Amino acid sequence: MNELEKQYKAALDRKKNPEEGSYTTYLYNKGLNKILKKVGEESSEVIIASLSQSKEDLIGEINDLAYHVIVLLVEKGITLEEVEAEMKKRAEKSHNLKPERKAIENY
Repeated sequence: MNELEKQYKAALDRKKNPEEGSYTTYLYNKGLNKILKKVGEESSEVIIASLSQSKEDLIGEINDLAYHVIVLLVEKGITLEEVEAEMKKRAEKSHNLKPERKAIENY
């Protein structure tokens, strides 16, 4: 079992067995809106770290984002296997280039 699977299993267990004082339990108790807010916040922090911080800081922010996405997956009843199946399906596509988005000029 890799670390991603361990984190998912821990988040799933915390959902089934809430523990007082647990941050994960806190997120589940607050509900989907709080979880989504944290995913958005952590996404922004990944962007900021990518532009202006060290590799180590970026790795930390990516881990924070991954944790909150895992909590979201559990909240929505989505398994890692479902995500992996979609990844495999998308990897089979070729010549799927989409038009570029407008560049961000000010940040």
